[in-house]
Formats: sequence, C-alpha cells, structure tokens
Amino acid sequence: MNYPLDPTLSAQAQALVAQMTLAEKADFCSGKDFWHLPGLERLQIPSIMVTDGPHGLRKQGQGADHLGAHRSIPATCFPTASALASSWDVVLMQEVGEALGATCVDEDVSVLLGPGMNIKRSPLCGRNFEYFSEDPFLNGHIAANLVNGIQSQGVGACLKHFAVNNQELGRMYMDAIVDERALREIYLRGFEIAVKTAKPWTVMCAYNRLNGVYCSEHDWLLNTVLRDEWGFDGAVMTDWGAANNRPLGVRAGLDLEMPSSGGINDALVAQAVEDGALDEADLDRAVVRNIALSLSSLNRQKPATPADSDAQHALARKAAAHSCVLLKNTNRVLPLSPRARVALIGAFAESPRFQGAGSSQVRPTRVETLRMALGEYVTDMSYAPGYDPVASRPDRALIDEAVELARNAEIAVVYAGLPGIFESEGFDREHLELPDQHTALIKAVAEANPQTVVVLANGAPVTMPWIAQVSSVLEGYLGGQASGGGLADVLMGVENPSGKLAETFPMALSDVPSTAWFPGEDRQMQYREGVYIGYRYFDTAKRDVLFPFGHGLSYTEFDYLDVLADNGSLTVDRPITLSIRVRNSGTRAGAEVIQVYRHSVGSATHQPEQQLCGFAKVSLNAGEICTAHITLDAESFRVFDHGAKRWVLEAGPIQLRIGSSSRDIRLTHAINVVSKQTLSDLATTTNAPEFPTGDAVQALRVSDELFSKMLGRPAPTGEDIRPFHRNSSLAEIGTTWLGGKIKDRAVAAFLGGMGLQSADPTTRKMFEEMANHMPLRAIALFQQGKVSYHQIDSLIALLNGHPLKALDFAMKHRNGKRA
Repeated sequence: MNYPLDPTLSAQAQALVAQMTLAEKADFCSGKDFWHLPGLERLQIPSIMVTDGPHGLRKQGQGADHLGAHRSIPATCFPTASALASSWDVVLMQEVGEALGATCVDEDVSVLLGPGMNIKRSPLCGRNFEYFSEDPFLNGHIAANLVNGIQSQGVGACLKHFAVNNQELGRMYMDAIVDERALREIYLRGFEIAVKTAKPWTVMCAYNRLNGVYCSEHDWLLNTVLRDEWGFDGAVMTDWGAANNRPLGVRAGLDLEMPSSGGINDALVAQAVEDGALDEADLDRAVVRNIALSLSSLNRQKPATPADSDAQHALARKAAAHSCVLLKNTNRVLPLSPRARVALIGAFAESPRFQGAGSSQVRPTRVETLRMALGEYVTDMSYAPGYDPVASRPDRALIDEAVELARNAEIAVVYAGLPGIFESEGFDREHLELPDQHTALIKAVAEANPQTVVVLANGAPVTMPWIAQVSSVLEGYLGGQASGGGLADVLMGVENPSGKLAETFPMALSDVPSTAWFPGEDRQMQYREGVYIGYRYFDTAKRDVLFPFGHGLSYTEFDYLDVLADNGSLTVDRPITLSIRVRNSGTRAGAEVIQVYRHSVGSATHQPEQQLCGFAKVSLNAGEICTAHITLDAESFRVFDHGAKRWVLEAGPIQLRIGSSSRDIRLTHAINVVSKQTLSDLATTTNAPEFPTGDAVQALRVSDELFSKMLGRPAPTGEDIRPFHRNSSLAEIGTTWLGGKIKDRAVAAFLGGMGLQSADPTTRKMFEEMANHMPLRAIALFQQGKVSYHQIDSLIALLNGHPLKALDFAMKHRNGKRA
C-alpha cells in the first residue's frame, strides 16, 4: 500500500474512525509526544514516528526537541539544500532521496520532515541553507525528485513550510502581505510542481500568517489551493508549535498538530464539536487522513541488512562534488597538480562547517576534512588556520602566519566562509559580508601570492570585495559530511565542476529588491517587489550582479550548436519539445546544465525579462556531441491574472533563450503561443514597479497606490503591539517592566530546560532569539499542559492593566475550566 494514493488505506481508516469516540478522535488530531503520532491499541492502530532531516536523518531518543539541541543517532549527512540545488541534477536528487528513505526504513521512521521549499526572497534569511532556490521552476523539480527518491522506499516525505516562510525574525506571528500574482507565480509554484509531480505523503504548514490568516488555519491555502486545485490527498501537519486556533485549523484542513500539546488543544477540538462550533465531519476527515498515514507503515518491509554507511558516504562525497560551483578560474589555476607546492589556509579545512544549525542538524557517521582529503592527492602541502572557526575574531598573528606560508607556495588555497553564528535557523543575517578576519585573510594571502584559490563554505550568497585579487573561487556551500572529499576531488580535477548557481549573488545588499521591506516592521512583512525577485529583477532592471543565476564554470568548454522544435506553436494541450545539440569542445569529460528561459514579446501585462522554463544536465566525453530533449509545457508559460483570479495562457510570440546561465545565452528560438484566453483589465493596467536608474541605491520603488492595486485592496498598515494578546511575543511584552521580568525568567527557563547553559555560541544565540520571539500561546503548547491558556490570559490581562480580569482567568484555571 502506498499512502496517500491507495484507496484501501482510506477505506480502512474510515472504518476505524466510525468505531472511535469523540475524545479518541480529538486525540488523533495531535501528536502522541514530540515525534510520534498517537496509536490506539483497542483498534490496532499503530503509533508511527516522524522526524527531521531534509539532508539526513535526525532521529532523537531521550531529550527530544525540534531544534537540534539534543543528540541524535548517527546518520549520513548529505549536502544541504542550497548545495544540492546547485547540482541541477534530478537523477542525483533521486539517489540522495533513496538513501534518506532507506535510512528511515532502518530506523522505523515513517515520515522524513523535508524537503524545505521556501523561496529565497532575500539572501539575509538565516535558514536559506535549508532551501533550494530563488526560482520556483527549479525549486519544484529538484524537490519533486528528492521526494520521489524518499517515497520509493515506502516512507513519506513532507514539503515544508507551506507557505511564504521566507525569514526567521518573528516567524511565529509575522504577517506576510503578498499579492496573489506573486503568491501564485513565485511562492506557491514550486510547491504546486512538487505536489502534482511527486504526490508527497504530507505537507507542513508554516508558522506565519499569510495575508492576515495563520497558515495553520488558512482554508484558502490548505483546502482551496492545496487540495481542491492541486489534488493533494495526504495529511497536513503543523510546524512544531504552529497551531493557533486548533478547532479553526481542523475546519480549514489542518489534520495534525505537532508536537503534543498535552491534551490542551485536543480538549478544545472535542468541546467545539459538542458546542456545534465544529462539524464532526470535518474532524472525521482529519482523523481519517492521520490514521491512513499511520496504517501506511504496516506493510513496509525492513531489509535483512541495514543501509550501507560506506556506500552512503560515497554518495555524499559525489553529491558534494557535483554541487560545487566554479565561480571564477583565471588562467586555469584549477585544477591543481599533484606536484604543486600548496599552502592550505583556513580553519574550516580542519574543523569544517558542513551543515546549518537548527532542526536540520544531523549527527554525521563520519566527517571528511579538506586537509585530510587534499593531503591524499598533494604531497607537498603546508597548513595554517588563519582564523578561529567559531568566532573568527580579528587576529593579525594568524593572518601573518598564513601569509608566510602563501608566500613560499606555488598556489594558496584559502578555505573561508560563514561560521554558524553568522547564519542559522532562528535568526536572520545582518549583512552579506564574510567575517572581517576572513576578508582580511583573503586579501593578505592574495597580495602575497597572486595564484590564490578561494573555497567557500556558506549557506547563502556573500559579497566578495577581494574578487579581483584572486585567481579562482570555488563555491562549496555546506557540502555535508563528505564535503572535504568532494572539494578535494574538484580542486584536483578528479571531478569536473558542473554545479550552477541556483540563486543570484548580488554586488551589494542594497541591490536586492526585497531589502527595503525585509524583515518588515509592525508585525508585518510586505512583499512589495511582487514577482521581481532574484534574476527576474536583476535581468529586468539590467542591474550588474556579482554572479548571475545559473552561472558555473567547468574545466572544459561546451559549444551550443543548434536547436530544433517539434512544432512551432504551444497550446494548453500541446507542449513543445526542443532538441538541443551541445558539443564538449574541450579536452576533459564534463557535464553541462542546458537552461531554457522564456521571454514574452509584447505581453499585455508586465512580465520579468526572462523566466526559467526548462533545463537538462548532460554528461559528455571530450569531443562528444549529444542532443538534449527538453519538453516545455503550457503551465510554464502562464501568467496569473489577479483581476480574474485565474491562470491565463496569453497568446503571442515567445523568444526562447537557451544558454549556460541567465546571462550567457548561446541560442534563441521563436515559438508562438496559441490561446483564446485573455487578461482582465486589472491585470493589464497594473504597472510594474519603478526600477532604479543609474547608480540608485534604492533597488525598487513601489508606492502605496501600486501595492494596493497589486493586492486588489488597500495596502494594510502595521499592527500596534498593544494591547497584548496570546500571539504577543516575549520580546514584545518585554517592553514593559513586568513583561521584561517575565521575559527574562521565561527565556532563562527555556534555555535551562534545554540544557543549554554551556551550549556553543551559535546554538545559544539561536535558542535565545527563538525564545524572545515566541508567542505567549506557544508557551502553553510547548509546556504540554503544565501551563494553561487561562494562565496565559491572566498574565495578558495583568500586562494590559486589568487586574480584575486577570483574577477571573486565574480562578477559571484553578477551577479547571477549558479556555
């Protein structure tokens, strides 16, 4: 049986639900504990386990938490999403997914909580290392193949965080204000592709609000779009602690609350049914989906031998190598010669940063360092740390030591990047720069040795003020436990770099279109840039970038010879298949990512200059010619009409641009879209934002009037933090004397309960930030019944200056009344 497609499971679940009491059904709307769904021995319903791990299994035993504070079992740590997406390799995604699924089977885990699919709206998002791309088409297809691999092993995947969770600051209460065109074309499109293509078992709703409504109770998002339009028939669960109004969530299509709230919300669900506020049929639908998910584990066969950790490590090393992006290689300094005298500089070479902090943090089965791996190839290699890998504070002595080594070497390899405290779940980045020590180190080494190669370990774009001084730059991202081996293979030419950027590297943060409105204010984040994010903005505004979307060099060269189409007209029912001939004209075998962008000629509404609509990765031996076949379907050519609230396939000419990156177009081909669909007056009269000219610092200008027209309603104003309420954060109540005392005690208790008094700086900062921005209602949920909603309401009344009301809530708590 294959949940959620097998109707047998649904029929069995319906029969079981018919035998359950109201209280039992309500209990099945939330977790049994932190990682398990409830079971019911009376009806032989098993309790199954779900666990974190977009790039590896993070299965915990005792001391469970959702943020990586407590130890998990060893598991292969693959490259993070930002690295994997840079491979543009759907076959590799399938292989990695299969390995993740096999480990789940070994460990009796029924659902792996990943992949993360949120769009990279801003490079400042602290969790960008866990997401794939700024482009929804690439995002959806990379995710779909990873999901297919995971679910091929008989376990479920979970697309997250649905939807528009593009920052960490205030993620549990902030309101994302997004026009429907941008929402459909950018922020939901990747989810749509993955849902329709891969049929994931589960989807995880985001913490935040979307246009005024919490995602955990968003009927339009969970029912209208996800289920009715896309045909999703699996279970929707919360992110951990994301439930706001639980009965309303059940009605809106939220099936499962995680983790257990200690029965608080289950009681509210049952009471809502008894009071007639919640239709029991809505509750039954949710429970049927949850039980069907649990039943899916019954026929899963555990293999006689567990997954081969050596084979998985080898796959992780291959994935790390194939995800590397060669950004620059002047005078072909790379690949290195085994006979070269190499100075390896950078503490990450010995103490690597190979994954991000937070809920995705995996305990690796082993760690392969660059110093160890490169030393197996190069016989004459010296080493200097250059910086402290944790804090990276200024230290001139470390730089001087590194410069001396570089001066006496033929080639200097500097391994630099972002320490964990610069980017993590729980907080956003403050800037795009490397630590000052890393920047000073690179500049000093490059001055001492012009043949300097910079290798980067980071989860998101950085600025490179030293770019003109160095010979080569290899972007390794966060490459997993075998990142050292993968990097060494690429540096030595054992692997030919074939990665391409899945995001734009801007010249400066001020160039990024969302910067003016990130991370928002007054409990609101306005997405005024609309569809113009990433290369869609930079190419339309004709702005210079450090490195463009899709960019990546090779140790060989590829010639794009010609393109043929099987027909000249694209319709709703008839796609177009391109046949593109490419030749490897160099002397090495290599792989190239052929990218196809569409440019609308004479559209009746504003559109980005070009948009990715197809790609293929091909491998060729030296001198070999191959033909890649790329099928373009109508869905990739639609525009969302926010006036008519529907997708429109607009008739007219299209220029297809085929190349090696968004700014390296090698071939063009004209086609025609044939359609009778037309755009509404509102769609055709809504102007594009005002793009900057010359050297303007402001990236984009969007007036209140234009934003209102994009939204189809007046642009909302922000919210006051007063009066306080259940969704006020600890930081917000901390602006008062009493609230400050409560906040300090609550944060201290939170850190103490997690055993974090002696945690590393990154982990401590992450938990402090998350505690500060936790809404008050989440305290009750995470305390699993030890703190009631009445106690929270009593505190809120006190903070708002209503002592009698506070006393009333306190008495209700004492008398055991439900909130």
